[in-house]
Amino acid sequence: MFKSGDTVTSQNWSPLLDAGRHHRARLGFILMSTDLAAEVDFFDMVPPGVAVHITRLKTEDYTTNETLARHIDHMADAAARIQRDLAPDVVSYSCTSGSIVIGEDKVMAEIAKGAPWAQPMCLVQGVLDALNALTARRIVVGTPYLDEVNTAEAEYLLAKGFDVLDIQGLNLSTGTEMGQVTPAFWKDFALAIDRPDADAIFLSCGGIRALEVVEEIEAAAGKPVITSNQAQFWSCLRRAGITDEISGFGQIFQNSGTDLLPTTQTAAMAGA
Repeated sequence: MFKSGDTVTSQNWSPLLDAGRHHRARLGFILMSTDLAAEVDFFDMVPPGVAVHITRLKTEDYTTNETLARHIDHMADAAARIQRDLAPDVVSYSCTSGSIVIGEDKVMAEIAKGAPWAQPMCLVQGVLDALNALTARRIVVGTPYLDEVNTAEAEYLLAKGFDVLDIQGLNLSTGTEMGQVTPAFWKDFALAIDRPDADAIFLSCGGIRALEVVEEIEAAAGKPVITSNQAQFWSCLRRAGITDEISGFGQIFQNSGTDLLPTTQTAAMAGA
C-alpha cells in the first residue's frame, strides 16, 4: 500500500506494442475556426483503421474574398500542428472558397512548408478529383456564399474546363449561418437548381450539412451529387491508399480513384 512520503518503484514490464488503432492511414485536416459541419462529416465517413486529425485555422466569421485570402497567413503553422510524431499521409486545407481565392498551388506549398512529411492537399483539389473521376463536365453549383465569392468560383470552374450551367448562392456572410442551414433545405435547393442537361450537382462549402442528404438527392435527381466534404475526404482516402467502397455518402465512393496524381505532380502540371 502506498503511503504519503513513499517513492513509487514500478516492476520491469514489457508492454506489447502494435501498429495502433489507426494502422491503415492517417488524414489531417485544417478547418476554419467557424466550421460547424466538416468534423462530424469526416468521422461519419471514416473507415476502420483510419485516423482523422483536426486542427483549426483562426478565421473571421465573415466570408468574403478579402477575408478568405487571409487564411494563407497561418497555413504553414496550422499544418505543422497536426500529429507530427505519427505523421499523417495527407494534410488538407478544408475550405472550398478559400482554396479558390488563394489558389490551390499556393495553399499546398504552405502546407508542405509546415508538414513536409505529408502529401499536401486542399478541398477544391478534392472537388476537381471527384468531378473528373465521374467525367462530369456540365454542372450546376449551389453554395451558401455571397455572390462575390460565387463569381470567383464560377470563373475558377470555367478555367478548369467545366461548363457551369447555373450557380446559385444563398448570400450568407458568416460560417455560423452556413452551418445552421438544414440538410432538408440543401436537398430542396439542389433539386431546384438541377437541370436535365447537368452531369452532376455540386454543393460547395465545407461548412454546410449537405452530406447527410447526398444519397437522397442522388436518388431524386438520378445523377451524381458532389459535396465539398465528401469529395475532399474521398480524395484524401484514395491518396492515402484506402480504396474502400463506402456506402451512404454518394456514388463517388464506389470509384477507386486509382488514377489520381500525387498533388505535387498535379501542381507541376497546372503550372506547365
